[in-house]
Amino acid sequence: MKELSLKVSADQARMRLDLLLADYSAANNLGLSRTIIQKLIHEGRVLLNSQAVKRPHQKVNPADEVKIILPEKEKTEFLPEEIPLEVVYEDDDLLVINKQPGLVVHPSPGNREHTLVNALLGRKTKLSDINKNRPGIVHRLDKDTSGLLVIAKNNSSHLKLAKQFAQHSIQRKYIAIVCGRVEFDEDVIEAPIGRHPLKRKDMAVSFAPNTKYARTHYRTLKRGKFFSFLELSPFTGRTHQLRVHLAYLGYPILGDTKYGKNSNFSRLALHAQEIGFIHPATNKPVHFTSKVPSEFQDFIKKNIS
Repeated sequence: MKELSLKVSADQARMRLDLLLADYSAANNLGLSRTIIQKLIHEGRVLLNSQAVKRPHQKVNPADEVKIILPEKEKTEFLPEEIPLEVVYEDDDLLVINKQPGLVVHPSPGNREHTLVNALLGRKTKLSDINKNRPGIVHRLDKDTSGLLVIAKNNSSHLKLAKQFAQHSIQRKYIAIVCGRVEFDEDVIEAPIGRHPLKRKDMAVSFAPNTKYARTHYRTLKRGKFFSFLELSPFTGRTHQLRVHLAYLGYPILGDTKYGKNSNFSRLALHAQEIGFIHPATNKPVHFTSKVPSEFQDFIKKNIS
């Protein structure tokens, strides 16, 4: 069990307790979000002048002493595995990998092995533990989507990266091969996405009340007689967004058996090619790119001019 202590200064007078601790966490890279702090307060793990408080909105006064009692961290229950990973970049705060198609990002109740998390544990990578069920995972790619994925190695980096994703400030570009000859050189798809009304494991464009706003920009790079090669920039990050939006337009991604039709392509023709963000430790912009997968290149040479 770990304890943290601080004394309230004059310029912090009358601040909410949860906001005071959120600022303290950010200033000291503790990786405690405001939600986590409020949970600690409700659990009686925050003492104000040696007395447990249960109200996050409790106001503080100069010279007040605040103590945070942090619980022991739960150990991950996932087994490390030796799964090859292509590391694009790594430092003390984050890791960028070029995920291969067919690799699930994190364990789930029905699939606790052979995932990216197991692979990261296998290489003994230090990971954030804000979500013990998804250590290090800030964002996801579908199992059959390949490409760039950023991993958080500590909680401070995780929170700062997650905030950028929530604010839609992360720069992301995908490439895809789709069925059909796309009409426009570029356009924006704005169509809300929610659960499919009949197939509950699928998503769909829907205008029902429980759907979420979704926006995708696409640019046509090349066209063939029956296929098109696109660059995609998602503004939002809804589940299966790119696959659902393109299928909605009538141009399903090649190899997408869930939202398209069976095809002879060896995999889902979707690749996360670029990602850019503000580095959580240096506060400087960083940008990473990956090559067009070889199977994409071969198909384009044969079928798209």
